[in-house]
Amino acid sequence: MIDRQENNQFKLVAPYEPAGDQPAAIETLTKNFEAGAKAQVLMGATGTGKTFTMSNVIKNLNKPTLIISHNKTLAGQLYGEFKQFFPDNAVEYFVSYYDYYQPEAYVPSSDTYIEKDSSINDEIDKLRHSATSSLLERNDVIVIASVSCIFGLGDPKEYQNHVLSIRPGMTIERNDLLRQLVDIQFERNDIDFQRGRFRVRGDVVEIFPASRDDHAMRVEFFGDEIDRIVEVDALTGEVLGERQHVAIFPATHFMTNDEKMERAIESIKAELADRLKALNAENKLLEAQRLEQRTNYDLEMMQEMGYCSGIENYSRHMEDRQAGEPPYTLIDFFPKDFIMMIDESHVTMPQIRGMYNGDRARKQMLIDYGFRLPSALDNRPLTLPEFEKHVNQIMYVSATPGPYEAEQTDLQIDQIIRPTGLLDPNIEVRPIMGQIDDLVGEINQRVEKDERVFITTLTKKMAEDLTDYLKELGVKVRYLHSDIKTLERTEIIRDLRLGKFDVLIGINLLREGIDVPEVSLVAILDADKEGFLRSDRSLIQTIGRASRNAHGEVIMYADKVTDSMKRAISETQRRREIQEAYNLKHDMTPTTIIKPIRDAISVVQSVDHPEDIKMTNEVDFDSMSKAEKREMVERLTEQMRTAAKKLDFEQAATLRDTILELKSEID
Repeated sequence: MIDRQENNQFKLVAPYEPAGDQPAAIETLTKNFEAGAKAQVLMGATGTGKTFTMSNVIKNLNKPTLIISHNKTLAGQLYGEFKQFFPDNAVEYFVSYYDYYQPEAYVPSSDTYIEKDSSINDEIDKLRHSATSSLLERNDVIVIASVSCIFGLGDPKEYQNHVLSIRPGMTIERNDLLRQLVDIQFERNDIDFQRGRFRVRGDVVEIFPASRDDHAMRVEFFGDEIDRIVEVDALTGEVLGERQHVAIFPATHFMTNDEKMERAIESIKAELADRLKALNAENKLLEAQRLEQRTNYDLEMMQEMGYCSGIENYSRHMEDRQAGEPPYTLIDFFPKDFIMMIDESHVTMPQIRGMYNGDRARKQMLIDYGFRLPSALDNRPLTLPEFEKHVNQIMYVSATPGPYEAEQTDLQIDQIIRPTGLLDPNIEVRPIMGQIDDLVGEINQRVEKDERVFITTLTKKMAEDLTDYLKELGVKVRYLHSDIKTLERTEIIRDLRLGKFDVLIGINLLREGIDVPEVSLVAILDADKEGFLRSDRSLIQTIGRASRNAHGEVIMYADKVTDSMKRAISETQRRREIQEAYNLKHDMTPTTIIKPIRDAISVVQSVDHPEDIKMTNEVDFDSMSKAEKREMVERLTEQMRTAAKKLDFEQAATLRDTILELKSEID
């Protein structure tokens, strides 16, 4: 057992001070939490610096903080930003560690059983271990997580009880230390030294912690006493410094002891007997035979090896939980007095709500057809009520908070003023009749000023047809929708910013990362067709795409003004009036945001010959042979791992998606 360091302080490092609405928002949020408020909403307009506000609140409260984002790409962006703001504190990254994940499933209609297939990203696995060990060692921890943080992870008490604590002067036989390392799932390998392994050379034991990237611990014995502990570079063996204490955390989050394992095996056998009796009574003989064969094989593996493939499906027995009892998750590793922040809460909270039902439907099919025991249902994500029970204090962050947030609290703090003085765009409603000719005139005006245009349509067909029509008129235009490959999407956005074309047409341009300061006009076609893409929240998010340019303007083409349009226009106008009044009072002039254009992801042909490097816009995916695609997959996989090692998870996630698309084409 180790003691958490409680006295560490969050130290915020930033080249600027809070501005605009930020100081008031920071003060109010901090005071409300200090007064005991359970939930608050930060309603921050696009570009108002919500992340900086969150950072200041964390610094003021000085409590461990969990920030949940709805996807890996946004989590990667947040991780990079918080790492910069808190360089001296533990900023951790916790997302699903699969580069590729195909869950176990059964399709009765075609009698198809799909085995679980996955590829674990070693870098992300290391960061997950780093997150949990930091939470148990210190207080100044910020964990940026995806929704995977509500999935089962293992008992934090067992994990902490298995921590191996060693110090110089400690009396312990070398072989006892080796046995204890094996007990916490470390593997001995004297040649291939990697994370989660140890090696032995006489009286020297070298341990490579699961949470480290390139540093190992060298433990030097003198008889039965630890003489010295030094931290070394795992590759070169260079000594980096002496350590007076080292806590070696288990190499897996799913820890159990021998006694619990024996109990679990007996419990699984009892459940199997009951289930076989039920299946035979229903005359499901094939299902009964299948279940008996599979489960007995797993039990033999667990008795002999201590684990089996799919051991997480027996987690209820391993952790001695009752049927229906929620699993342990990352949230259980936090102390009770912690802060939770939900980024883009209008998307993230519905995702948290929906995870349980989707998982249960898939597992129930496996249980009904004899592939799994009913206890597999308890290896699952949390339900929404279970998630809510874990909440100590929570802050929902969004430009368009949803109904769920409104039900949880009346405390909404608005952050509307941008530090750059930028205003929410002017909105104009124009008739559908003659909309294309009108739009062409507006596009030409923007092209003359070297500005860009977004156009949103309701269907792929309309996006493609409108692209073809505008091309015939000489407009430089591209379209963007779900059929466009991931790598091409980032290339399209980059080319738009560089001015290689002027107009981008899409169906849902609310995607994360579509923040292009050069865009001064957003045109919304069929704005009066009520539905998800034309709801007030979607419209406000779309309008926000024009709020990073000093000349931002939005045109809605509609024959009637719907309730959603009214609400979106009214909210935008309300914000704009507040912003104008602030600018007038403080004599501020709106300034277009300057955002660097990042390099395109390249397909590297040769490290030694730079002239062989091809950028993605020169690559024709469809014309490639299978062998060429496989070769590209290997190169992109290498780039993905390199990006992950550099902690550039935004780029790593993009590359991962591209690799999956190419693999599906090859298969």
